[in-house]
This record gives sequence, C-alpha cells and structure tokens, in this order.
Amino acid sequence: MYNVKITVIRKADYRDLQARYENPIAHACDIAEGMIWIARQGQQPEGLCDSAWESMRWFVEELSKGNGNFYDGWMQNPYSAMISCNDGFRPVSFLLERIEE
Repeated sequence: MYNVKITVIRKADYRDLQARYENPIAHACDIAEGMIWIARQGQQPEGLCDSAWESMRWFVEELSKGNGNFYDGWMQNPYSAMISCNDGFRPVSFLLERIEE
C-alpha cells in the first residue's frame, strides 16, 4: 500500500452565507492553508476533521491501493485528486497525492 499526502491548498470563508443561513457557532474549522497530513495505509490521519475525511476517504483509499486516473484524466498527476470538504460556509480544498514512502 501507498501513503497519501493531504495538503490544504485553499480555505474559503463565506461570511455572507454564514450571516444569512448559519446559526452562530462558538468554534468552527481550525484547518489552515499549508497544513499537511499523511494518510498511512489509507487510514484517517490524526487531527484531520471527520467531515473533511468523509469527503476524501474514497479517493485516499483508492490512491493508497495504487489506483488513480480518476474521471479519465481529470488531474495532471494521475495519482492525485483535488477534493473539497462539504462545509458550504468554509470549504477547504485539499490536494491528495500518492507518495512513495
């Protein structure tokens, strides 16, 4: 099995949508651009939020098995994927890359 590097590429913050639709919350996402995790053996890395993991889990599992080329050539690197978490108020874009480690 391969390990998969998970890098935070971009984090958006839609304050207009939050003000219009979201109930106030005391604590939101702690993820910041540039953060990196390594998914070993296709498993969720410690410290990566459950919601983000659920958005990317299938891709991480497939990359860890050596699979890739999702959607017939979607990514320049066939052993990578760009996945966003499902938070519509603070979406985070993650680059997943199979690594030799």
